[in-house]
Amino acid sequence: MSEPTDYLALQTIGWPWPGGPELPDWQALFEQFPQARPGRVIEQHRTGYIVSDAPEAAIKTESPPEWQRPRFPSHERAAVGDWVLLEGIKIVALLPRRTAIKRGAAGEHYHQQVIAANIDTVFIVCGLDADFNPRRIERYLLLVGGGGAQPVVVLTKADQTEYSQDALDVLEELAAQDIPLLAINGRDPASASALLPWLGAGRTVVLVGSSGAGKSTLTNTLLGEERMKTADVRVNDSRGRHTTTHRALIPLPAGACLIDTPGMRELKPTGEEALSEGGFSDVEALSAQCRFRDCAHQREPGCAIRAAIDDGTLDEERLLNYFKLKEEVAAAAAKLAVRQAQQAIERKHVGKGAQWRPGGKGGRR
Repeated sequence: MSEPTDYLALQTIGWPWPGGPELPDWQALFEQFPQARPGRVIEQHRTGYIVSDAPEAAIKTESPPEWQRPRFPSHERAAVGDWVLLEGIKIVALLPRRTAIKRGAAGEHYHQQVIAANIDTVFIVCGLDADFNPRRIERYLLLVGGGGAQPVVVLTKADQTEYSQDALDVLEELAAQDIPLLAINGRDPASASALLPWLGAGRTVVLVGSSGAGKSTLTNTLLGEERMKTADVRVNDSRGRHTTTHRALIPLPAGACLIDTPGMRELKPTGEEALSEGGFSDVEALSAQCRFRDCAHQREPGCAIRAAIDDGTLDEERLLNYFKLKEEVAAAAAKLAVRQAQQAIERKHVGKGAQWRPGGKGGRR
């Protein structure tokens, strides 16, 4: 008989409830695997996973055989932050995700990549040097918006510039949508303490941003020790050197869990995003006020978006980025629909194959 699970202890690695599982689909899997114990993926490598089932525990695990098949969807495998059920060192089930941040994987074929799972907050980290890019921040907000986590824009390196307030002013249209914006010195614990409201016990936060934005430096400050490797950025473009090589979940002294991630150069939508939830709710609201429902927001009479551009309440570069991202989401959604149709056909053929085999006894030749 397995030992009872100490859920209070598991809260130190982000277990969301003081007792057992409270979601029905989680409870169903616990009943299906009564001898299994919950654990959380704290590291993801090409060759497997490191899972923690207790504070400071780290277990090299064996993944289910189906996860190792080449055609198995990568987003259906475990990612850092996922909760799994373990029997010994074997993962026997992946508990459904409460939230996630995903992106479209590189390449022509449609794939999704899970950046982190079961997160409460996403810190979108951007340096106040040559790394500062409002359009990239908007792209991150789009990816975060549909995943269920709260985005917080964190502008680091505030000690290296006199223009922190100017940068915040540039992003005022995001602040108007109740998206928190903070400018901090990531090396200074007092400055970084502005993030503590999102770092309470049992909470999970993921850091995302380009290489050199200051994610690892901020992680070290929040940890109170130099655990993550850091390096100086290039002077000419403020780009970093990918000091973080893999995603890892780290408990913080404040009680939360922090997931540090490598810098991401490509941020493709999955096709599941909604621009109204991804930092463009104001643009979507304006679009609904246009005189014509099929308004292209060019020179049509009664266009509320063009009126906002003319009176200076909407930034034109932001509008152009909205159009660009809208096209990318639509293109990804079309690929997703094709992929889902292919999977439905494959499942149908597998179901028929369970009843008869082409060319076999009783089958067609």
